[in-house]
Amino acid sequence: MKITFFGTQPYDRESFDRIGGAYGFEFRYHRNHLNANNAILAKGYDAVCIFVNDTADAETIGQLSELGVKLIALRCAGFNNVDLAAAARCHIPVVRVPAYSPHAVAEHAVALMLSLNRKIHRAYWRTRDGNFSLHGLLGFDMYGKTAGIIGTGKIARELIHILKGFGMDVLAHDIYPDAEYARTAGITYVPLEELYARADIISLHCPLTDQTRYMIGDVAIAHMKPGVMLINTGRGQLIHTEALIDGLKEKKVGAAGLDVYEEEAGYFYEDTSDRIMDDDVLARLLSFNNVIVTSHQGFFTREALDNIARTTLQNIADFDQHRKLVNEVRAEPENSMV
Repeated sequence: MKITFFGTQPYDRESFDRIGGAYGFEFRYHRNHLNANNAILAKGYDAVCIFVNDTADAETIGQLSELGVKLIALRCAGFNNVDLAAAARCHIPVVRVPAYSPHAVAEHAVALMLSLNRKIHRAYWRTRDGNFSLHGLLGFDMYGKTAGIIGTGKIARELIHILKGFGMDVLAHDIYPDAEYARTAGITYVPLEELYARADIISLHCPLTDQTRYMIGDVAIAHMKPGVMLINTGRGQLIHTEALIDGLKEKKVGAAGLDVYEEEAGYFYEDTSDRIMDDDVLARLLSFNNVIVTSHQGFFTREALDNIARTTLQNIADFDQHRKLVNEVRAEPENSMV
């Protein structure tokens, strides 16, 4: 198998080169993201390996098919950037990495919560400048507060386990609630409106679908508890950013921790510090001292990178050996929040 990678960084090469030796595949890496304008780079390759900011729309997939590409391998869990219907029409299977490290993302969500609550980011910059005042750094006890978790898949369950350890009450919402899990974990499934009204912290852990796109907008925010903290380590388009900014300005939203952004492709994973930011919405977000934006790094641990490489390469090996593709995603709509 000859595999060409798009959107690669040095850490991608390191993990795939180190682990890939056992598979005997041929690799080629590209820094630029896959799209219809550069799909020709996949000519002569059996599979393309892509990440969250690559674009595998109908036009791109059509070109890949004409070039002889037989497999699209995602080295991530989400697949909203792939037109699955177009892939099916072209008879190109799509595989993903469903669970590279739920611990990594859950722990990053907690890091955002704690940093925002105890103003760690502000305290860090203050003390570097010799300012040891506590004014403006007041937080709250996590113990006894209520967390609202939207989606109860693998990552969410790790997060719930951690938050229960803080002594928090947990409300959850999933279109397919798991009663047995709720009983053993000590959580309560509730309708979204109730979760919005009662939760002190809301964390998003559902996939991006037509049903969940911009689920956090003006209406949802209006139903939330004043001063709510919003955490998003899922997909950027779960939140309507301008509605979030309005909520922050009106102090309806007390803080926001975002590891994703709906227009992140032009910025995330790249060093853009030498140019003026031309995304006014992102610039406005970054101006709030009660907002932390990280560069889609929730997955970024040594363990997760190794798991991504191993699972991706095993997916490709299974395809090459005509075995069942256990991590294949198909055009049928996803029904459960994972």
